[in-house]
Amino acid sequence: MIAPDRQTAERGSANASSSDIAGDPYIRRVGRSFIVALHGATRAIRLYPVENEAVKKALDDLTTVTTEILTREGEFELRVTNEFILINQTRLRLDLDNYASFTQILSLFRAAGVGVTRMMPGIVPRDWLVFLSALQAPSSAEAEDRFVDVMDRLQAGGVTLVEVGPPSGVDEDGDFRERSKEAAKRTYSQSVAATKDVINSVRMGRGVNLKKIKRVVQGIVDQILNEETSLLGLTTIRDYDEYTFTHSVNVCIFSVALGRRLGLGKRQLYDLGLAALFHDVGKSRVPLDVLNKVEQLTDTEWRFIAAHPWMGLLTLFQLRGQQELPYRAMTVAYEHHMKCDLTGYPKNVRPRTLSIFSKIVAVADGFDAATSRRVYKTDVLSPAAVLAGMRDNPGRGFDSVVVKAFINLLGIYPVGTLVVLDTFELAIVHSANPNPEAVSRPIVRIVSDERGNVAYPGRNVDLTEQNADGAYARTIIKTENPDRYGINVGDYFV
Repeated sequence: MIAPDRQTAERGSANASSSDIAGDPYIRRVGRSFIVALHGATRAIRLYPVENEAVKKALDDLTTVTTEILTREGEFELRVTNEFILINQTRLRLDLDNYASFTQILSLFRAAGVGVTRMMPGIVPRDWLVFLSALQAPSSAEAEDRFVDVMDRLQAGGVTLVEVGPPSGVDEDGDFRERSKEAAKRTYSQSVAATKDVINSVRMGRGVNLKKIKRVVQGIVDQILNEETSLLGLTTIRDYDEYTFTHSVNVCIFSVALGRRLGLGKRQLYDLGLAALFHDVGKSRVPLDVLNKVEQLTDTEWRFIAAHPWMGLLTLFQLRGQQELPYRAMTVAYEHHMKCDLTGYPKNVRPRTLSIFSKIVAVADGFDAATSRRVYKTDVLSPAAVLAGMRDNPGRGFDSVVVKAFINLLGIYPVGTLVVLDTFELAIVHSANPNPEAVSRPIVRIVSDERGNVAYPGRNVDLTEQNADGAYARTIIKTENPDRYGINVGDYFV
């Protein structure tokens, strides 16, 4: 067994700022191969007899990459937390192409109660066979003691080159998450301030500092690639008084996260983020009394609103004459209300194919607008109801593939949804479950007891957790309106 000693904790803390964020490029590269090999071997052992050639090859591949790391690094420590996988204190990056294998490994180790594994030089395929078989073996032990079963099976199998231990008592993962949360808050506040400056500058006819906006978008892209949960959580703030600016930032965040889920590269994400941040820039040319009017708009006033896409195109074209700006931003500003069948606005005089960027921004824009309060719209639907409407109502005009990817990103219950559990506790959805097979069981923050007494800041719970009898400890029974309980969802994400 591995003891979570002070030296290990201090080393994890010392490396937190460098290894977790920057990382060892070698470990990041070879770590991808290791994840693929580990997932392949685990799957082969589950599907075939141990003497099958597929099992032998998978174990050989896994042993080869393990030996390579041991030879190069002199050590091999694998740490698995609720959301991250680290090799020798370097956090491996979750990408679209390794999403399934990554999340299944997280689930496997979590279910077995194993948080730390060390492989020693000389490890052979049989060691991996015994270890992976032990991980997948059913256990009746309590969650905190399951790793003991794994350790006993390793000992019974004569395996001495693999050591296991429970999740560390020192919350290195929590330290990383706290740093990410602080970085996300800085990024979000800077983004809102910069967007406000740009919109007001355009409205007043002043020059625009595009370099500041580009730095903002770069910060959002980096944060999403590093750890998207914290930034997605901040979209729940939806400031009533600053809607114009927070909406643009929220759409940018949703668009970049969705683009990443669809497999766009970093440069493409940067262009997408810039386009999303500027998608409503045309509204800076719409009179404020029309934008903020509470009563129903007249035909003339509606024509002002419906003109904001092409006015946004003209605004960005003028900006591009002064500074470098991707043409895609102009396309998105013009197309984001057109709908896939082109029945939206502005009206088209000839057929056209909408840009994928426009389809992404349209989904992000539609979701944030429908879940946000404004001066003329005080009653809003729950995030879960909005997603269901986007999925089930083709008349909304959203691309069905992009909507499915968005649901995959946010889960059936999006971040910020207030839910009632079968324990009668209230909870706010904190993040989608990393296990792709558990889309209906997100990570939630419990914000009340079973009598409805609201608590702050609450505590996070994984809804895939089970009792000793194998039943789920908690299950969502319905969504609720947070106003009914006097809960401000945004308070739980700042």
